[in-house]
Amino acid sequence: MKNLKKISFLFVLMTFVISCKTIKDNNVNTVSGKVDAIEAGKDGYTATISTAEKEVYLATISIVNLGGPEKYKQLKIGDNVSVKGEIWKTEDEKHIKVTEIVSVK
Repeated sequence: MKNLKKISFLFVLMTFVISCKTIKDNNVNTVSGKVDAIEAGKDGYTATISTAEKEVYLATISIVNLGGPEKYKQLKIGDNVSVKGEIWKTEDEKHIKVTEIVSVK
């Protein structure tokens, strides 16, 4: 009976860990478009990105969110970029917390 409880507990624990990993991965989205504006911040900046679908995203780009200074890039107005991160929306704006800068052209 004790072994059955231990096995059941391990099964539930593994199911929980796998489901949490899946949920975390599903929150990562990619946004591609042209940089229209840049506003400096404390440890990074916010870039306004316009997509081909006429959507506008405010991309928060910081050293901390990218995982260190070696992954940090300073975008310029006019750059065509592709970024990955967590998207959230306010009433009239779409935001993305950038965790990876995929490409800059």
